Amino acid sequence: MRIIKNTVLWGIFSVSMLVFIIQAWTLLQIHNENIWINRLLSGHDIAIEKVVKASPEVRLARAVYLREKGRYDEALATLNLILDQGSPSFQAKTRYNLGNLYLTQTVERAEQMAINDAFPLAALAKQAYRQALALDSQFWDAKYNLEVAMRIAPEMDRITIKADAKENRKTRLWTTVPGFPRGLP
Repeated sequence: MRIIKNTVLWGIFSVSMLVFIIQAWTLLQIHNENIWINRLLSGHDIAIEKVVKASPEVRLARAVYLREKGRYDEALATLNLILDQGSPSFQAKTRYNLGNLYLTQTVERAEQMAINDAFPLAALAKQAYRQALALDSQFWDAKYNLEVAMRIAPEMDRITIKADAKENRKTRLWTTVPGFPRGLP
């Protein structure tokens, strides 16, 4: 009976130590990833080898870093890798950052007067924000940025107007543009 008791105790001790080692390793990995995220958000890059084996959160932080550095193609590739990973809340954040990437490019193209390049990017930004809102309808930042994208490139309804009603054309077109008119009352 004593041998069985000792064997059971040693078995429980061994399993406990194994669980402890696994938990300690996991906590160390989480600690390292938090350090990497803080480093990326403070404007310093990390080695690509660390990013490849890291969690989606680290990859998202690197995509934000790449966007801020103007490396849009790399940021887009990074976001596309993690687009469907994680919880719905994380997926909403990923799509929100994808929309931010497209919106940043839209604004840059518009400032360069490359309007034909800006409109498709604005459409992609709106699509990403809508997807983020479909995953998390209370995501205020996505709602706000969708509104910004809508003001940059409003979606006007197709209007079919008879050729002889020019006054009617101005009235219908004005009602489809979002926002308030500017100018004198």
